[in-house]
Amino acid sequence: LDKLISKNTIDKVFEIARVEEVIGEFLSLKKSGSNFKGLSPFSQERTPSFMVSPVKQIWKDFSSGKGGNVVAFLMEHEHFTYPEAIKFLANKYNIEIEETEVTDKDRENRDHLESLYLQNNFAQKHFSKNIWETTEGKSIGLSYFKERGFSEEIVSLFGLGYALEKKDDLFITAQKEGYSDQFLDETGLVIFNDRGSIDRFRGRIIFPIKSITGQFIAAGGRIIKKETYLAKYVNSPETKFFKKGNHLYNLDKARKFSNSNEQVFLVEGYMDVIGLTKNKIENCVANLGTALTDRQISILNQFFNEIVICFDSDESGYRAAVRAAENSIKELKPEKQISFLFLPSGEDPDSFVNKKGKEEYLNYYREKKVPIHIFLFEHFKKQTTNSPPSLAVFEKRLRELAKQIKDEFIRKYILDYFIGKIDELTPNLTRGKKYAIKHVASLSTTKKIINESKSLNKADIQEFSLLYLIINNLNF
Repeated sequence: LDKLISKNTIDKVFEIARVEEVIGEFLSLKKSGSNFKGLSPFSQERTPSFMVSPVKQIWKDFSSGKGGNVVAFLMEHEHFTYPEAIKFLANKYNIEIEETEVTDKDRENRDHLESLYLQNNFAQKHFSKNIWETTEGKSIGLSYFKERGFSEEIVSLFGLGYALEKKDDLFITAQKEGYSDQFLDETGLVIFNDRGSIDRFRGRIIFPIKSITGQFIAAGGRIIKKETYLAKYVNSPETKFFKKGNHLYNLDKARKFSNSNEQVFLVEGYMDVIGLTKNKIENCVANLGTALTDRQISILNQFFNEIVICFDSDESGYRAAVRAAENSIKELKPEKQISFLFLPSGEDPDSFVNKKGKEEYLNYYREKKVPIHIFLFEHFKKQTTNSPPSLAVFEKRLRELAKQIKDEFIRKYILDYFIGKIDELTPNLTRGKKYAIKHVASLSTTKKIINESKSLNKADIQEFSLLYLIINNLNF
């Protein structure tokens, strides 16, 4: 039977291996700020353009456009296969290589999953073909995108498509191509019930949702006609390879800009991502209409040092921002930031950047962004009165938020910030305040008394003290 390297071994390799150490064995690297740089091993150059980031644990060769993690370097430079690269690193860092057997069941599952991917790829091409080659797709779908200011280049870049209004267009076309009902059902693209089959997406423009490697895994569909009884947006259901909380729209493209951008803009919708991209702000993703998850934050932290959450400026957008802040503060790290950007009333990222342009959007971000801990403090302060019960609830809530932070150093300083700001609201309380002892010089008369008292015994001092009290309290 075939052998596979265990997931436990692979996880240990990525946890322990240091990209700067490994690449340093093959190239001459010099320190450059927080990074390292050297001459490209993939092209002839005199000025170093090969960069290694210890913080992000990635490398980027700007002369050839290649880049990735430590395994990707070994595969590019040494022409290793993926298993060979993992074994090389395991041996270098003395990690025991655990292997698991590939059973017939494993092969069956792998083949089945590959068939599902093929089905999805077919569906994406079908939706894209509709928008370019059918009368309905061009007159409704393509026209809508052009009205929104999307060029044909942008439509192609994002693989945008259209699902015909016919109830079983995809189903019939897929059957003709030999795809089974089982695969259509498992991908969620077709709904099967007692009355037969019906396409999930009908009369909607289609936004392909891709994995981090660019594999089509799901779709988002927006209705164009003003039908009040229909949901504005519909997404694919969760499948074996699509879990909403584990993916971000446009991450496959945005991650490629992590070497030139410290921050990533996390927005609410597909249109916001596309609007920012067509205005040359390409480091942007959307969270697929779900509450922000730990997994999504962790994924973004692998590529970017700052996550800027920029949701719509309406009430629902603000509530979503609060939920995002409460969910994500636990993932704060010393070298990472999470900020919030609130646009002027009535604006969303798409509308703002289309009106103002790239530079004004970025200037607004630099001037108006709010760190997550400040945003949360100000949010809960608005709900607080000066009454002791209200302040008690306020402080308890902030302490609970700080307690969730995984990193002990960030946890300490965020809690100190919260308590310090609460003390400013309650200046009459001394809790948490430290008073310095004031040292003063002794008076000459005091020194004289002390020196004279040195010749007195304990009884003399007691007698003197009693007489002093009587003399000075004759009217008592």
